[in-house]
Amino acid sequence: MSADAVAERSQPSLNRGMPVKVLAAGSVGQFIEFYDFALYGLTALTLAELFFPGEDGAAGLLKVFATFGVAFLARPVGGLFFGNLGDRIGRRRVLFITLMAIGLATFFIGLLPTYAQVGVLAPAALVLCRIIQGFSAGGESVGAPAFVFEHAPTDRRGMWLNLTLAATALPSVVAGSFLLILSQTLSAEQFSSWGWRIPFLLALPLALAGVWIRTHTEESPAFREVLAKHDEHEMTPIRATLRRNKTQIGQVIVVMGLAAMAFYFVSAYFVSYVQTAGDLSRGQSLLVNAIALGVFTVLLPLTGRIGDRVGRRPMLIAGSALFAVAAIPSFMLVTSGSVGWAMTGQLLLVVVMTVYGGGCYTFFVEIFRTRTRFTSAAIAYNASYALFGGTAPFVGEWLVNTTGVEAAPGYYLAIMAALVLVTIVAGRVPETRGRQL
Repeated sequence: MSADAVAERSQPSLNRGMPVKVLAAGSVGQFIEFYDFALYGLTALTLAELFFPGEDGAAGLLKVFATFGVAFLARPVGGLFFGNLGDRIGRRRVLFITLMAIGLATFFIGLLPTYAQVGVLAPAALVLCRIIQGFSAGGESVGAPAFVFEHAPTDRRGMWLNLTLAATALPSVVAGSFLLILSQTLSAEQFSSWGWRIPFLLALPLALAGVWIRTHTEESPAFREVLAKHDEHEMTPIRATLRRNKTQIGQVIVVMGLAAMAFYFVSAYFVSYVQTAGDLSRGQSLLVNAIALGVFTVLLPLTGRIGDRVGRRPMLIAGSALFAVAAIPSFMLVTSGSVGWAMTGQLLLVVVMTVYGGGCYTFFVEIFRTRTRFTSAAIAYNASYALFGGTAPFVGEWLVNTTGVEAAPGYYLAIMAALVLVTIVAGRVPETRGRQL
């Protein structure tokens, strides 16, 4: 079969208006999923006071970030469950379930009583909500990109995926701006008493709006074709994944681990980090972080388009090399105590993140075939985020407290980047651009 024939066969057929609907359906889920994680990270200092009182500031913050990481431990289990289900019954039907579960769990965090009201039941309920969020996000985080990827034109996959995944940064911008307004208009006592709850309660109407958007989409032609050819006696997606995709899963864990670590340093850790280590105010830290993530949102689709032209592998190599060089200076700038230098440090890091994202966010679904894409990508993606993303704020805070070096998390990120670069080059991580679905 000629290359043109392969490209034609792998090119999805879209109804008029469907591209916008597909991109909206994928983006809204990414927004709501990361809205929860962003809110939790941005309100970490407040949550530490309300749910883990009696601790010194550092210990309480460590417990909040440990609870943050609990959700990531549930993600691989949820990814396996929803991935297998999505490869069997369809991406669209599964994505209705995951979106509502995330929205409800986030909503209930906004209703939780504090430790002062119900004692140890308060942090226990917080952990339960985080587990539900993580379990559901394990399906949403991969199902939405897979759904968009299978609809995307072959030569626009990177741009489509990155348009969708740019929505992962918007929640931090929106939530950060919202919290900034609340912190400026409410007294500290009002914010601690009830103001922090408002953004969490908004998750439910956002989820309902997302479900409505998804009702106007349909499964991709590629998945419908695979489903029609499926033999009920064929191996299940889980068995097929474990038998055929072990190498690819390992490669995705390594590649996405670096992206996960960097993203959660910026989106979930930096707001509290620049307050405790850089002596910025809450308002200053929220403003700097919102601007940095806004730049990430704008640049990511552009680097996705570059990845469509030059390939995923060159973007991965360039991005990991830049991470290795820029991570330590970035963290030093962030903790300098200057708003301007803190902004410069975060912008430096997010620019590197978008370069790396120009390859990794398409690579992790493109490397797998349609029959097992949801299951395989879910296992790999969620394992990487559990190991490196969910632990990043906790490890970062622990390193600062243990070493006394404020930029210690930057050394951690730089070492990780160097190891990933060696793995990509020496481990021969493949080029996936233009692969048949």
